[in-house]
Amino acid sequence: MSTTTLLVRQDQLATTRLLTTDDTPLAEGQVRVRVESFALTANNITYAALGDMLNYWQFFPTGEAGWGIVPVWGFGTVTESLHPEVAVAERLYGYWPMADQAVLSPQRVNAAGFSDGAPHRAGLHAVYNHYLRTGTDGLYRADNEDVQALLRPLFITSWLIDDFLADQQFFGAQRMLLSSASSKTAYGTAFQLAHREGVEVIGLTSPGNVAFCESLGCYSRVVTYDALDTIDGATPSVYIDFAGSVGLRQRIHAHFTGLAYSCSVGASHVQDLGGAGQLPGPRPVMFFAPAQVKKRHADWGAQGLNDRLVAAWNQFSAAVSAGPQPWLVVQRHAGPQATQTLFASVLAGSGDPRAGHIATMLPG
Repeated sequence: MSTTTLLVRQDQLATTRLLTTDDTPLAEGQVRVRVESFALTANNITYAALGDMLNYWQFFPTGEAGWGIVPVWGFGTVTESLHPEVAVAERLYGYWPMADQAVLSPQRVNAAGFSDGAPHRAGLHAVYNHYLRTGTDGLYRADNEDVQALLRPLFITSWLIDDFLADQQFFGAQRMLLSSASSKTAYGTAFQLAHREGVEVIGLTSPGNVAFCESLGCYSRVVTYDALDTIDGATPSVYIDFAGSVGLRQRIHAHFTGLAYSCSVGASHVQDLGGAGQLPGPRPVMFFAPAQVKKRHADWGAQGLNDRLVAAWNQFSAAVSAGPQPWLVVQRHAGPQATQTLFASVLAGSGDPRAGHIATMLPG
């Protein structure tokens, strides 16, 4: 048996190659999982673009200098187990390598799931190390796995951004500016913010995505990047940056003199990343979702946090799938070559914002 993996050049993300290696026997306590489906979105490009800064390359080390494996969210089935509490045929949701198989070392096993106890993941954040058993997962539904893989990790980030801003009384602002407004994490955030009383949610996007963003119904208005000056700059505002574009961030900070807070989230404009130097207004602060999870875990307890998330997720996942024009239309890509091609396409930022890409390294 062998494992096929997509490797990405860490300093040149467009350079990729497929690697097939022979499987080694499991050690006592390990399990082998067939990675059956995963989502590939702009979020995964962010993982790669910020891989060094936020340690994303460390989850699945390649052993080859300069080459990394981009983590993805999705579903897998245990095919081999040398762990007494994890059975063959168990279905799991979690964070996988872009490969057709993964080996995990379950620890802290309970009815909900387990953490990967591999030594190289010991210092990495628990949110990404946890694997959920679909049989006991409150957010799981067998009939919408694709929507879960595509939107669940993004929506949790969206929900936490909204929760963080509300917890900070929106830094005294009533206007939220969201770049890359057609991206899934942005529109999930807008969906949450739209439920807040007295908050104006402005989506910033390219001309080609205006109609899509307007069709979602969660933006107060949608403005193209070249029309920023049509928005009053003195009104207290919060900038939520999903694009990561240096040029756009400079323009936002220059025009919006009433900017109360600048929140950096993503890097969908991967060709325009980097430090922005000296900016007028508040210093951009990177949003790190696990920190807000930790805070709310302390505030509400695990069950209280989970209950709120499940309720919000059920509302959101119903909204994106409803109506004659759903927000999300799933497209499938099977096999190593198809996945490699898809990665290049997502990296280039091309494609329909309504498309949700589900891939598998397994042959079709």
